[in-house]
Amino acid sequence: MKSTQLNKILLLALLVLSVTTFAQQPNPPGQVENPKDAKNQAYLFAHMTHQDYGRLYYSVSLDGLHWYSLNNKKRVFEDYQGHPDICKGHDGRYYIAGNTGDGSPDINIWVSDDLIKWQKHSTYTPDLKSTPDYSNALQRIGAPKLFYDESSKQYVMTWHTPHKEGGEIYWASQRTLYVLSKDLITFSDHPTRLFDWDMGTIDVFIRKIGENYYAVIKDETYPTLYWTTGKTIRIAKSPSLLGPYSEPSASISPNFREAPMLIPSPDGKIWYMYYEQYPGISYGLSIADNMNGPWFQASGYTFFSDWDKYSLPASVRHGCMITISKDEYNQLVNHFGIDK
Repeated sequence: MKSTQLNKILLLALLVLSVTTFAQQPNPPGQVENPKDAKNQAYLFAHMTHQDYGRLYYSVSLDGLHWYSLNNKKRVFEDYQGHPDICKGHDGRYYIAGNTGDGSPDINIWVSDDLIKWQKHSTYTPDLKSTPDYSNALQRIGAPKLFYDESSKQYVMTWHTPHKEGGEIYWASQRTLYVLSKDLITFSDHPTRLFDWDMGTIDVFIRKIGENYYAVIKDETYPTLYWTTGKTIRIAKSPSLLGPYSEPSASISPNFREAPMLIPSPDGKIWYMYYEQYPGISYGLSIADNMNGPWFQASGYTFFSDWDKYSLPASVRHGCMITISKDEYNQLVNHFGIDK
């Protein structure tokens, strides 16, 4: 009997070892064998941290999957406050938007030639009550984000503003607003609602891919049996910058995820969508070969390096990811130092 039990234990151990060794998710698509062949050679993740919410930190990557902290995990620009969002502008310079808190009336914008030194560019104070069909807007501005549309030569700055007080209804009442600008100094007359559907949305950003515009959103309705997409990342699509946008897609992420970030793979053929499992627990990664999906989730944060297909520094919180050149990567690493 003892021999039989021992054989069963040994067999179980072999099965566990074989699963650990062989039953692994394939490596994510989109990588290149020779880094010189990469269409996208490097990436910057501008983010906050769990311990220092709302301040600016940097991490970098050469493959879009494995990220390393810069500046010994210290702030890279003391003046910045907000949910970091960077875009490359009309003049080839980088612009970052932020605000000191959701209750602040101002959106602050800085500009940089090299992502190292930033200077104040402008301050915009939206008259939220002037938003058409949204006169009940509360004085709240959440997570301003920037997109420069090369086709129309103008910027779209988006953020979310609620119209109800109190608990979960406050979040469900968030609506995405935008203004337009040619130079991020002067702006359109009033904010406008981006979507015509009546649904809570936050953390929205816009990208043009091919002939279409995609709005990546967090569905801010609470999840239930009758609204299973609540608190997930979804995508809406339009042939025009300002819409109308389609009804949002099926969920790309699990529930209770926010702050999506989208980057192309090194070979330029695959999309990597990161999102945070809040509050600051971990990051997820969904992957597709086109924005219409289907998307699958990569393995990460398992604490088994052989299983993890991506990795980020501990304690990072949401921000934005952008592609940068290898020269820009080298300049950042040489200036700040890298933590490997």
